[in-house]
Amino acid sequence: MKKIAVLIALTLSFQGFCQEDEDTATAQELNATVVNAQTDFPLESVHVINLNKVKGTITDQNGKFSIPASVNDTLYLTYLGFKPQKVRVTNDMFRFENTKIALTELAYALEEVVVRPYQLTGYLEIDVKNLPINNAYQYSISGLNRSYEAGSKNPSAVTKVLGAILNPADLLRNLFGKKPKQMRKLRQMKEDDDIRNLLASKFDRETLTELLQLEKVDIEDILNNCNYSKSFIQTANDLQILDAISSCYEEYKVLNRK
Repeated sequence: MKKIAVLIALTLSFQGFCQEDEDTATAQELNATVVNAQTDFPLESVHVINLNKVKGTITDQNGKFSIPASVNDTLYLTYLGFKPQKVRVTNDMFRFENTKIALTELAYALEEVVVRPYQLTGYLEIDVKNLPINNAYQYSISGLNRSYEAGSKNPSAVTKVLGAILNPADLLRNLFGKKPKQMRKLRQMKEDDDIRNLLASKFDRETLTELLQLEKVDIEDILNNCNYSKSFIQTANDLQILDAISSCYEEYKVLNRK
């Protein structure tokens, strides 16, 4: 029985090693230039992340960058004042030199927004009646000093609240179980200096959602169920959030094994 267990463990380890070796073997250095879509001028200090390889870099003063990549990998580019962009790596990007990736300024990227201000009269009783009603219902439970917002008023809303309170481990299992491959990349994210530097300067969770392939609400749920305060969740930078999720995931793996 012990021999069988050892054989299975060795097989799994060998498969994991082969997979990592395959990923490394197929990776090449991709060279490209990032430019302003409107002016065609090169952009310096653009952050480029390979979401598949979990590698990051930044462009130099000529807008050029080099990063390990394979065909069909996805590059995620971010730059202050410009719209983030995802680019799929193709064979042509390796075959031809001077590949250019254009980023669009937010002033050009934003669509027309129609602002409809409330018509306030100055009379409180009238203005209160004209304000939109919040349809999100809150549920309170005797003995707990807080309420829970569960969205629309339907039977499943109460079940959702009770499930979050009584079965936090199940909630974490569902959240972490959505993207197990992405969760295993947490350590790689933490070890890449370029990714860490980028996340340390961001507070919008946009890059995190792309790296982890989770929704913002999922990130909040993970941290809530790992006993992080609401203040921390709202004010921490993306690097602190990444470290918190990583710590929570490591604890989850230990408890799950037990």
